[in-house]
Amino acid sequence: MSAEPKQRGQVFSYERFELTADGELTCTYSLDGETFAERFVFEAGEGADFTTPAAHGAARVVFLLAGISYYKTGAPPLVVGPADGLSPREADFLRDFHLHGLAEFSYRTGVDISDLRIDSTPRTPAPAAADVRRGPLVPFGGGIDSIVVVDGTPATRDGGALFVANTSDVPFEPIEDSAAITGLPVRRVRRHLDPKVLESKARGYLNGHVPVTGVLSATAVLCAVAHGHDRVVMSNEHSASEPTGLVANGVPVNHQWSKGLDFERAFREVLAENVTGVDYYSALRPYSELWVAERFAELTDYHLAFRSCNKAFFVDAGARHATWCGRCDKCCFIDLILSPYLPPAELDAIFRGSEPLRDESLAPVFESLLGEPGLDKPLECVGDEGECRTAVRLAVTRPDRAGTPLLVRLAERVATLEQAGKPVPTTDALLHRQGPHFLPADDTR
Repeated sequence: MSAEPKQRGQVFSYERFELTADGELTCTYSLDGETFAERFVFEAGEGADFTTPAAHGAARVVFLLAGISYYKTGAPPLVVGPADGLSPREADFLRDFHLHGLAEFSYRTGVDISDLRIDSTPRTPAPAAADVRRGPLVPFGGGIDSIVVVDGTPATRDGGALFVANTSDVPFEPIEDSAAITGLPVRRVRRHLDPKVLESKARGYLNGHVPVTGVLSATAVLCAVAHGHDRVVMSNEHSASEPTGLVANGVPVNHQWSKGLDFERAFREVLAENVTGVDYYSALRPYSELWVAERFAELTDYHLAFRSCNKAFFVDAGARHATWCGRCDKCCFIDLILSPYLPPAELDAIFRGSEPLRDESLAPVFESLLGEPGLDKPLECVGDEGECRTAVRLAVTRPDRAGTPLLVRLAERVATLEQAGKPVPTTDALLHRQGPHFLPADDTR
């Protein structure tokens, strides 16, 4: 039986972290006297060095971000920082990371954490320089975004590698299949979450979405430092910064906040106070999902290997779907964004005979992607509403789509939305760089 849901806790504390020479990081936290510990076990490999001051600095950043998984079990109003203190920038970042990163959690649970206070002694930053000797490390999830980033990063041939994180002892098949196609070496970390958080319902803990990309970003930086990579290249697009119309904790709810520009900017600043010499940026920041889809359509070797349906990535290997579910928000979005560039038969093959656009019962899901009045943007990793409307308008003009009634219906809806003041961005605007980004001069994709 499940325990009664907990009330908010009182105090969450950052206790300590330890990084061993063979690449095992243990982060320990406490909530009202209850202790939590998470272990990150890296495959050290030849030439990896986890003993340097830079590795210690990177591990400290992991420690700061990973605590959010345990904070949310009680979501108290007070967080006590680590023994070595926090710089003003770190304290501000940590509060924002919780308020924004847990906005979806707060929206769903009704637990408002806008009263959160970070209590810590002041710390003067003392960043350590990393020993850089290899090309980029690319966090890789087996979806169209990271595949396009790998394909467009020439420097990966100069000692570059993929980075894969796993929360299970059983590998994720879509990631492994796509990674094998790249031909690049893979750096790995196994996350061992404290078993207690995997029993949240039974223990009565508060539970919900956490900004996991933020935690994985810090973990990738530690891996990069240990192996001598000069940068961590993320795969987060321009649209990741777009929130929903929902509000919680006094801020807009964005399922992808730790993939957005605000996180990237703040994380880079905090990283610079701990480690120098390793860059961190998203190669897709100035690009739309439509731009990504156009390029992925040409990478045919990956078409039957990749999978973006989240049901393929459950921690419990026994509960994972062996193929696309064909019905969720993510499946519908991937189908829609690829539909201007791939024939229906190819998309049907990708979805193993269950292409979402052929299922008229999924009209409400697609309409929510378009920005239908009264329907919130899905709390999922999907593109912004404008580019979804543009994708519909592009796809419906394909001669091979004449027999797709749902797409015709969606095109009519886009025209109605446009008349109501919801713009349909031009293809030209979506297929060129837009907005601020942190791409260095040598990343010319």
